[in-house]
Amino acid sequence: MDRETRPPALKPLADKPLTVIEPGKPWKMNFPDLWRYRELFYFLIWRDIKVRYKQTALGIVWVVLQPALTTLVFTVFFGVLARVPSSGKPYPLLVYTGLLPWTFFSNAVGGGANSLVTNASLITKVYFPRMLIPVAAVGARLVDFAIALLFLIPLMIYFNVKPTLNLLMLPFLILLLTWFSVGIIVWLSALNVRFRDVGIVIPMLVQLWLFVTPVAYSSDLIPRKFQWLYFLNPLAGIVENFRAAILGSDFHWTALAYSTVITLFIFVQAAYFFRRMERTFSDII
Repeated sequence: MDRETRPPALKPLADKPLTVIEPGKPWKMNFPDLWRYRELFYFLIWRDIKVRYKQTALGIVWVVLQPALTTLVFTVFFGVLARVPSSGKPYPLLVYTGLLPWTFFSNAVGGGANSLVTNASLITKVYFPRMLIPVAAVGARLVDFAIALLFLIPLMIYFNVKPTLNLLMLPFLILLLTWFSVGIIVWLSALNVRFRDVGIVIPMLVQLWLFVTPVAYSSDLIPRKFQWLYFLNPLAGIVENFRAAILGSDFHWTALAYSTVITLFIFVQAAYFFRRMERTFSDII
């Protein structure tokens, strides 16, 4: 006769939980926690890239094709027909160097602002620093930006524009552009969780933002007495100095100072706002 099988005795529960997850202080960034989940951060970036180019005929070619076609359109309508001054530089090259940082920013904002909502199932089931999601959206766009940047080499060879020592400023400008993009996206993604109108309004705002940023024109067209007001737009100083670093023209140091200060302010405020909203994401989303 077989012995009666009994389930193993259950171990008594501990008097206190082994791990307690509590919302952190809004003003305190948990950098060790962010570092601990760095592999998840890499996975989110890789997933974003794979999803965007899965089952596409041209794949990664779209990264270069988007700014290249826009450059062609701007060259025909603004460079040939409207004869917009290009400050002595080839107009197609002036436009492409402006479109590179702008395309990175606009695509990052378009995808990053909705990143928390699109990852709702992940947020409600697993614990991890929620800020990784919008920041990963920026990281994925950095890969696209690096590929599109390589297309500048044949363009500069074609227009016979030689690189100068101004290129040494390029890493700082890319870092500043990334900081600004992260700050805007972190703030908008948290706001979009509570107010879904944000996702509808963003495309319109980004479209308007293009015209107050020196992408299809040089900031030299702005009257000098109004330039201080114009450069309160951080992207204006970043784009103009990004162009100067590549084309070897003079830097706009005042505009760069404005962009740096405003970017740091937006980054700190966005991080504080995100941390304050983070504790309610699972309930609202």
